[in-house]
Amino acid sequence: MSAWPITIKKIESGKSLFIKFDDNSEFKISAELLRVECPSADVQNHGGPKIIVKNKNNVLINSIEQVGNYAIRIIFSDDHSSGIFSWDLLYDYGENQKIYLDRYYKSINLN
Repeated sequence: MSAWPITIKKIESGKSLFIKFDDNSEFKISAELLRVECPSADVQNHGGPKIIVKNKNNVLINSIEQVGNYAIRIIFSDDHSSGIFSWDLLYDYGENQKIYLDRYYKSINLN
């Protein structure tokens, strides 16, 4: 990992996550993206095809919990809380969120 988070907080009443890294990268990542791309087994379906989670455009971030020195757990307004978001994953989501959201919207036929 080349970048380390120095600020992590929910913003816009939980609609987004703001994260700033020590390489001066800053990202605002939507709660919707974090929820539909959550690294939990019930979304990623490890060993099988990824589960497409629909109707999460209004989901919010209720709270954030640090997990060791490497990740956070996000508790969403739909009570989902089983995903562990590593710093590398959050950086990737920040850099590539348009790609992830475009792919997601195409998969649910919204694009």
